[in-house]
Amino acid sequence: MIERPYERLVAWKEAHALCLMMYTIMRSFPQEEKYALVNQMRRAAYSVPMNLAEGNARRSSKEKSRYFEIALASLEELHYQSRLSKDLLYLSKTDFEKIDDQLQRTSFLLTKLRQSFR
Repeated sequence: MIERPYERLVAWKEAHALCLMMYTIMRSFPQEEKYALVNQMRRAAYSVPMNLAEGNARRSSKEKSRYFEIALASLEELHYQSRLSKDLLYLSKTDFEKIDDQLQRTSFLLTKLRQSFR
């Protein structure tokens, strides 16, 4: 299998790992949240690596930066959704800390990547 250009990005690898982590953790959420909070969290989680992939394919630095900004906004959305989930007791403190650590790592890498295209 040929590696796509976006798959070489460390930021994408971390975002993909975060997305997989979120899908795994959300399996234990209450059934009544399946079409509410879980749906929103999934969309935010996969928005990050998807926007990295799409942005990386864009030609201009301005376009790349725009998609990377969208990915950063999705990270922030996911952070709040995770905090809310912890406060609603859907997430354990340990799971929240794992998510938060992965969010911080992804955010740092994505911010540096975005800055390189300004």
